[in-house]
Amino acid sequence: MGRIPQLTAETSDARQNALLEDTRRQLGRVPNLYAALANGPAALTGYLALRDALAQGVLATRLREELALLVAQENSCEYCIAAHTMRGRAMGLSDGDLARVRRADSDDPHTRAVLLIAKEVVRTGGRVTDEVLASARADEVTDAELAEIVAHVALNVLSNYFNHLAQPDLEFPAVEPVLDPAAGQPA
Repeated sequence: MGRIPQLTAETSDARQNALLEDTRRQLGRVPNLYAALANGPAALTGYLALRDALAQGVLATRLREELALLVAQENSCEYCIAAHTMRGRAMGLSDGDLARVRRADSDDPHTRAVLLIAKEVVRTGGRVTDEVLASARADEVTDAELAEIVAHVALNVLSNYFNHLAQPDLEFPAVEPVLDPAAGQPA
């Protein structure tokens, strides 16, 4: 049982229930993260608005999913690692692909550049060096993509941090952490 209740139609007020039903219509179900976040309707409304706006952006669906998995890894969010691993598999990513994403790596140079700059944004609070930015641009990461990368980091940090606080029940298959072999720590 999570530390913040996961609301249902029976336990939510009218505003919360409307958000839960809207989520159910969009996703076919209400993930436990959303059911807990609905305790603060403004928080869930803001989360969904940013998610929906970014879905209309320049980053492809698969790359958005890879960013979500990377940020979850960086923040050690077990709930989101499990959820985005499952979604990644549904999108055709192999276990090897998923492990590389969690280390900010990819066979595709542009994807690798996007993941590397996202990792730096997470680790530095957005204070990336000129060299890191130049490297991303050398791999054709555009200014529009840079803006959306930061927005995706913010969206996923919101869900990661809320999951750390709320500890919703995990409804996805658990995923083992990817370790950095040099340090014996999460990558």
